[in-house]
Amino acid sequence: MAQPPDHWFDEEAGPLVRPYAMTRGRTRPATGWLDVATQVMAVDSGGDPLGLGPEHQAILRLCRQPLSIAELAAYVDLPLVVAKVLLSDLIERGDVVVRAPEQVASAPGRDLLQAVLDGVRAL
Repeated sequence: MAQPPDHWFDEEAGPLVRPYAMTRGRTRPATGWLDVATQVMAVDSGGDPLGLGPEHQAILRLCRQPLSIAELAAYVDLPLVVAKVLLSDLIERGDVVVRAPEQVASAPGRDLLQAVLDGVRAL
């Protein structure tokens, strides 16, 4: 990623662009169901990268392989809500696809829990 101009960067504080500036003042993603474990992957939508900010472009580069929203936020060093807002932009453009995390159908049974307990006690 290109280095920001000197007046927009402070070695100790990092970038001086506030998160609400990256999201144009939005505090909630347009796609409200995004979970931190939701898997995201970039697709070749043929869309024009014009109009995408550097953070959007960084997300697209990272999403060549499926990543969770939590991982993306960490890799681009953004608050989770900011990453979700930026991802919702990319979803609306058709640049990424998302898949909800799989839900566990049921809790483990008593027999399995007892076997684990017995195994731990045997150590």
